[in-house]
Amino acid sequence: MICAVYKSSRKQETYLFVPKRDDFSQVPEPLLQMFGTPLLVMLLPLDRKEKLGIADIDKVRSELAQKGYYLQLPPPKDNLLTQHRRDLGIED
Repeated sequence: MICAVYKSSRKQETYLFVPKRDDFSQVPEPLLQMFGTPLLVMLLPLDRKEKLGIADIDKVRSELAQKGYYLQLPPPKDNLLTQHRRDLGIED
């Protein structure tokens, strides 16, 4: 299975995987509006991959088959001040 991976023109580190290049027919319109203009990053052969960067490859395959797309959001940002306070033993 080969899928197309697009990055968002509006949201940093946000990617949309679709089964066919330039086929967004299964992606809900509100999601496409939030996503902005999809910018093609790569065509990705999922059947030859065992691991992806931060996405669970089994979940990507499953959602592509069931929903027709997979949306990868950026990981949550660490709050450095909270982490520093925790390291110092200071509770909020």
